[in-house]
Amino acid sequence: MSSNASSMHNLLSNVPYTKHTPSLVFGVGAEHPFSNYWTCKGGLQEVVSVLPRKEQADILVDSYFEAVDPVYPMIHRPKFDADYLSFWGLAQEDKYEADAALLALHFVVYAMGTQFVSMPNATERAQIAEFYVSAAHQALRISGYLSRISLRTIQAMVLINYFLMNKNSASDAWSFGGVLIHQSLAIGLNRDPEVVVPRASALEKQQRRKVWQAVLFQQVFLCVLIKLPPTATVSDVQVESLTDEADGDHEINGCARDTPDALPNPMRISNIAPPPMPHLPHEISDKQYIRTMWKLAILVQGSICIPRSLNRPMTNSVREKSTLMQSFRSFYSTIPKGLTHEITVEFVASNQRQAKQQLFFRSNFHHCVMLLLADENEPAGVKCDVRGSLEEARLALQAFFDLWEHLRVDAGVWWVFQHRAFEEALMMARLLAIQQQPDSPFDNQIKSPVEETLLVAAKHDIRRVIEILEQVGSSAPEMQKTRTEVLRTAYEDIQF
Repeated sequence: MSSNASSMHNLLSNVPYTKHTPSLVFGVGAEHPFSNYWTCKGGLQEVVSVLPRKEQADILVDSYFEAVDPVYPMIHRPKFDADYLSFWGLAQEDKYEADAALLALHFVVYAMGTQFVSMPNATERAQIAEFYVSAAHQALRISGYLSRISLRTIQAMVLINYFLMNKNSASDAWSFGGVLIHQSLAIGLNRDPEVVVPRASALEKQQRRKVWQAVLFQQVFLCVLIKLPPTATVSDVQVESLTDEADGDHEINGCARDTPDALPNPMRISNIAPPPMPHLPHEISDKQYIRTMWKLAILVQGSICIPRSLNRPMTNSVREKSTLMQSFRSFYSTIPKGLTHEITVEFVASNQRQAKQQLFFRSNFHHCVMLLLADENEPAGVKCDVRGSLEEARLALQAFFDLWEHLRVDAGVWWVFQHRAFEEALMMARLLAIQQQPDSPFDNQIKSPVEETLLVAAKHDIRRVIEILEQVGSSAPEMQKTRTEVLRTAYEDIQF
């Protein structure tokens, strides 16, 4: 079921480069993703000239750190703020000489922040966000990002990729993500910082770990949806190396540390007897979340992404499937308690950051377990676990329903969340439709009243997903129409 009945075949999947005429990589998107507002000789001055007012930029930065940073915490806020204030404190002429990668990072933060700002006109909001991301890409181009790379470059590219996903440009995100992976490998983000940058500060080493996790996580879970091979497969960075210790100073002698060659002055009082560094707000819980998603990405990459990309079953025996399921269950038993807290109005109001992290974890985890339980390998005797698949799909969908109920703006923006919900509902619809056929291979699996209750509840969940998807995704009407039509057709095949 998970290998051959995925929605991607209907919605996004198309084998590329098999025809002499150009083909759409996933069947959607035919234009360059970054609108061109720029002249040939404008340089960085042209990009600086379209900066928002400082007051507006402040609002967008706050929006970014409230909406995006909780679920993708890869930017060290104190260092970002120091660089941000330093840049805005420059004279206009000096801004033209600033680091173009820094400007790219600022603009994509503005773009992502804009997606979560309430505006009367949704079209205008989308246009503003598109303009900012185009400015971010232009700044990257000026920085020479295909040959000159920094952590800022990678951070900006990760966020540009999420922006592309949120505007339903999966083809563009996949292609741009390929450059991102190659550049991340080129600067050794996949390598143990203690080996490749031993003289770097503790903060930079921690940042390298966080950014590598962000790159890996983004790539793995995009591969889950589009069924193409993962490429971030070689790394010696240990998850446990991201410790709960405070990240430490983000500046040296008043200057932001930006290279691994910058060494602290050993005669400074703070280095002779360094005071204990206080933790930033949410720092410990963020690192627990990062490590959890990091471990999940590693587990999913080998067990789900690689076989699905080759259209192969995930397991070759009943025992192997049972063992893999145990790996997922064992992993789940070790996650921090904060990621299992009940989602209530009160909890979201007082712990919105943690609530978002929990919902993103639940959605990803249960989606992957659903795929595993639905997987079948008939020659090896491996069958689809109908009951287990439906239960896991419902758990994954509950995360989407909770997001829609308590954080509706977020639910309307995150493409990955919406599309997982679509695939989960489609999987359930197909399972229900197949199960009711007279010659169904599942005839002997569902007989008890409890299972009948599960079938009815699953059908209700599918209907609810259709209703929600009809309200989100208006920025990409073709995608929205295709999703709802495919799901509604599958829903109508259920005859009870």
